Amino acid sequence: MLQPLAERLRPKNLDEYIGQEHLVGPGAVLRRMIDGGKISSFILWGPPGVGKTTLAHIISQQLQAPFFTLSAVQSGVKEVREVIDRCKANIFSKVRPILFIDEIHRFSKAQQDSLLAAVEKGTVTLIGATTENPSFEVISPLLSRCQVYVLKSQEKADLEGLIDRAVTTDFYLKEKNIVVKEKEALISFSGGDARKLLNILELVVNAQPGPEILIDNDT
Repeated sequence: MLQPLAERLRPKNLDEYIGQEHLVGPGAVLRRMIDGGKISSFILWGPPGVGKTTLAHIISQQLQAPFFTLSAVQSGVKEVREVIDRCKANIFSKVRPILFIDEIHRFSKAQQDSLLAAVEKGTVTLIGATTENPSFEVISPLLSRCQVYVLKSQEKADLEGLIDRAVTTDFYLKEKNIVVKEKEALISFSGGDARKLLNILELVVNAQPGPEILIDNDT
């Protein structure tokens, strides 16, 4: 089964990652930590589709760190403790395991409390992702052990580049005769959300079965 376009184009390294230059650009704080091979626990705060989950995966791959992930919607205290026990078992790893928690603002106080000791002792490096202000949604003891980095909506130039990359490098789209005349409508409907942009682009392409696929503001 063909994966969605947004998943097929998910960046695999920082060179493919778009936007957030203030965090991962040359000399930026996260770039320095990644290049140095050691990161501290942090929370990524930003709107949907700006690369929070992708950045966590890239960091784990670049550091070659064991990577564990939990969804705050689906996981309870039991699942948190099970993952922490698995992290403790990684005694042969040279790099501290990374625990990525999506939608960490949905974790209850008890769930967040269950993370404190592991973060404090360095059993795991916690990377949380949230669309809500962590100052109001994350308990103070956990917040004090993490830095908070704000991700911005994607810039127009970044989204334009993403469209170009999709139609020229994706193995499925590049086989089609896609003519991109205008991008403004696609970008406007995306609202700065890269994932939404790619979903819209895929819908537009699939809605035109003809030999030439035209993309303009009236499509």
